[in-house]
Amino acid sequence: MQHVVVSGRISSNLVGLGILGIGFVLAIIAFVGVHQTSAAASTTAVVVKMVDTPATFQPAQLSIRVGETVEWKNVGNSVHHASSDPSTAVNPAEASTPSGAKPFDSGFLQPGQSFTYTFTVPGTYKYICAPHETSGMLGEVVVK
Repeated sequence: MQHVVVSGRISSNLVGLGILGIGFVLAIIAFVGVHQTSAAASTTAVVVKMVDTPATFQPAQLSIRVGETVEWKNVGNSVHHASSDPSTAVNPAEASTPSGAKPFDSGFLQPGQSFTYTFTVPGTYKYICAPHETSGMLGEVVVK
């Protein structure tokens, strides 16, 4: 780019272009910032409540997209658990993960505690609450 010098100063046309360029860069930064904020807002976890009576996950079934997070919250007064690991289940067929995914396991959650898991592999995840599996506390997450 060639600079034109008039009486020891940069031409007003070039100064105008410089200001326009800075404005353009600031507009791009603002645009990217808005999209990053929107992306951060969309990462809010889907909440599954762990309830005592009857012992259930609410909702028991949900559908999410790859990359979304689920948060299990123990809102009851007893210990709860969420696991897709068949080795933790009385009936191993009630807990499963799709091929290529590792099982999740919250461990035992005391009242008021929560557990989050971000799903990165599509498919169907079946999970159980170990202390209440035989009472029917089963859940399912379908990841698309």
